[in-house]
Amino acid sequence: MNNEATLEHLLKIEAEAAALVSDAQAEAERRIGEAEKQNRAADETRYQEGAAALETEYQREISDVSERSQKELSAFREKFETIKTDTSRFSAVLESLFAGAL
Repeated sequence: MNNEATLEHLLKIEAEAAALVSDAQAEAERRIGEAEKQNRAADETRYQEGAAALETEYQREISDVSERSQKELSAFREKFETIKTDTSRFSAVLESLFAGAL
């Protein structure tokens, strides 16, 4: 082989190597893009699941608080309704407090 043929052969090998590198780079970019797409989808799924769990917990807590407040309000009303009004005693206290003011 003469120098020209050797040089042409080396240039051909270099071109093939460049094509292989280019193909490998394109495949790597495709795989990276696909992995990023899958990761985004997995992240979105985890986010939605977490948000749904938090929303469920929030609604349960609201229901529990509402139920407790209704029970406390009912207990207060029952207690309030059983209190007897002693207007004569109240009048006596007012009279003792404001007797000199009038």
